[in-house]
Amino acid sequence: MAAVRLSSTRERPVRLTERGWRRYRLAVPRSHDEQSFVLLGLISLSVGVLLFTVLEPLWVPTAWFAIPLLLGSLLLTIRSFLGLLLVQAVCIVIVLAITGPSTASVSVVAALVVAAVIMTAAVARSRLGPMGESMLIDLRDRLRSQSELPDLPPDWSVQAVIGSAGGAQFAGDFVVAATTQKGAQLEVVVVDVSGKGLAAGTRALLLSGAFGGLLGALPPGGFLTAANAYLLRQQWTEGFATAAHLALRLDTGTFELRTAGHPPGVQLHAGSGRWEVLTSSGPALGLLDDAEFDGFTGRLSRGDALMIFTDGMVETAERDFTLGIDKLLGEAEVMLRKGDDDVAERLLALGDSTADDRTLLFLHRR
Repeated sequence: MAAVRLSSTRERPVRLTERGWRRYRLAVPRSHDEQSFVLLGLISLSVGVLLFTVLEPLWVPTAWFAIPLLLGSLLLTIRSFLGLLLVQAVCIVIVLAITGPSTASVSVVAALVVAAVIMTAAVARSRLGPMGESMLIDLRDRLRSQSELPDLPPDWSVQAVIGSAGGAQFAGDFVVAATTQKGAQLEVVVVDVSGKGLAAGTRALLLSGAFGGLLGALPPGGFLTAANAYLLRQQWTEGFATAAHLALRLDTGTFELRTAGHPPGVQLHAGSGRWEVLTSSGPALGLLDDAEFDGFTGRLSRGDALMIFTDGMVETAERDFTLGIDKLLGEAEVMLRKGDDDVAERLLALGDSTADDRTLLFLHRR
């Protein structure tokens, strides 16, 4: 399970991201001279395999020609790779002419199959360009950086965790938060974009930037209306998204919660020890022009907690989301009694299904 943990305290913890190891990745040579040097080296390696295949066929079979091809698919542009493939074909013809077709026929077939697979992968990779892999990693880093939670006063704690479907690198769920009204108000939006994988990740990146710009620019009651209008303008085939928007006064604890096709939020009342389902209604974003979003108004007292989550946390193919909410609340209550600090992360780890993206926001007033 791939999970991202976002937290807010007075001292922000150091987070390890892909940026730390990206500099150690194998980089694609970009200049013409670099490409020529790598191509010459791989051609030399191919000729070496040719010589050893002829002299020591037991130790170096014909299938070893796949090694230069594999390296070429990682290091060469598609044009240079085609040149290497031509040299490989000449080398294999020479091997067959010397050793005889019956001796190396099986190895030749294996080498051709491997070459076809590598060629397909190289063509797909070339569509992204030489910087394609770095661009995808930058996309993921930007999405996660935009989900950073702001620092809050000492008597408030907020945690957010995101788990991608099947451990994929990209998730359609994201969280955007900001303190507004000169730090007196916290606004958080939890969003579940339709789809999975890279397609959902690119849409989530676009929406996270747009929604981050809307936070604080509009009254809380107008946020989802503006977000819905923005999605309608995109005219995506799978352009809908569910969302929950929370506006919390940090001085008084009063809050407004509105949802758009999203599971309801839940509040723990410390005085009674009971959970309350915060009922609000509204259609998913990007579906209706004149959508209305009815909100819930409440207050977080000392010791109270509030959770917002996406449907991947509570809904499975075999279970209705209402039963999933009951189970989630039961597990959260046990953890709070034990005094666990990482409630959100532990609840994400206990999820029954990893077939969908999962996000959980846990807010606690100490």
